[in-house]
Amino acid sequence: MERNYIGIGVLITVAFLLCAYFWPLPAYATAHRGDTAIEGEGSDADAVSDVSDTDNSDSDAAASDSNIDSNDSDTDSTEQAESPPQPVKAPAKSSVKPPAKTPAQAPAKAPPQPTPQTPPPASSKSGNWWHPRPGTKWQIQYVGKIDTPLKVDAYDIDLADVDMSFIELLHNKGIKAICYFSAGSYEKWRPDSKRMPASVLGKSNGWKDEKWLDIRKIEILKPIMASRIKLAVEKGCDAVDPDNVEGYDNKTGFSLTYKDQIAYNKMIADLAHTVGLAVGLKNDLDQIPDLIGDFDFAVNEQCFEQHTCDQLTPFVRANKAVFNVEYNIPVSSFCPQANKMNFDSLKKKLELDDKVEFCR
Repeated sequence: MERNYIGIGVLITVAFLLCAYFWPLPAYATAHRGDTAIEGEGSDADAVSDVSDTDNSDSDAAASDSNIDSNDSDTDSTEQAESPPQPVKAPAKSSVKPPAKTPAQAPAKAPPQPTPQTPPPASSKSGNWWHPRPGTKWQIQYVGKIDTPLKVDAYDIDLADVDMSFIELLHNKGIKAICYFSAGSYEKWRPDSKRMPASVLGKSNGWKDEKWLDIRKIEILKPIMASRIKLAVEKGCDAVDPDNVEGYDNKTGFSLTYKDQIAYNKMIADLAHTVGLAVGLKNDLDQIPDLIGDFDFAVNEQCFEQHTCDQLTPFVRANKAVFNVEYNIPVSSFCPQANKMNFDSLKKKLELDDKVEFCR
């Protein structure tokens, strides 16, 4: 029995000691639990921080809020530690482009279109008048009656002598009328010859009752030439063939220069184009480089006999007809070369009647 009391006493003592030893456990556990919460449980830590912050001054409020954010859970701590709370941002822009705007937005420019290829112009001075091309078959006749026109594309006829009814006949057959007049010489028999004063008359040009004109007197000659070209329009001509336009290179009795001739010839071409007529350059080979842009075709005499046809090739290169006539050599001596050069060549008598031999 005594042993039992001793054993009970020992147990009570041990129990008392144990209770005394473990009695501070709640306080220790609370403190320890608080340390753990700072590391892993954001809700308790926030509560502690809030209690502490309420005791601080108003000037520390913003700092306390920042500290609260920095003590959130591990999941949120990185994002909120980098920056303070920001206003809600607009959603990120979509990578898909919106459709093009309608009238409010300027329409996109159309891609450049290739320029269509076109043949070079027949003349540097374009117009609605006739532009004869190489391959235009022609006949030239200044004397004799023409009852039935030949099957050609164009007739070169005398402006003063031709009747309007014949030009109408040509047109009815689809034939063009080229009307001849002398632009650089005085012809006594012409109806308007009296309009030319003696001051503009020079030496004979080799033909009976015909003299060179002083082409420097443009103020006198221009109205006369304008009247002749007007007559060509009234008769229905499609083009004019002004002759004797190379006086500067002949013994005219005047000191005519190259520039004088260029100015006069350009004046004639302008008069024709102004009223819608084509105009040909008669001979005047040396001035072709300076005049090809003003004239629509060439009318040439005897370039094969005189071996000067190469000077006419700029007209063909410009897609302009070269109407060539030979008087003294057989067709066999020039037609093959004329065809090769794309000239429209004829063999005629010097009086220019109805007789003709065509090269093609």
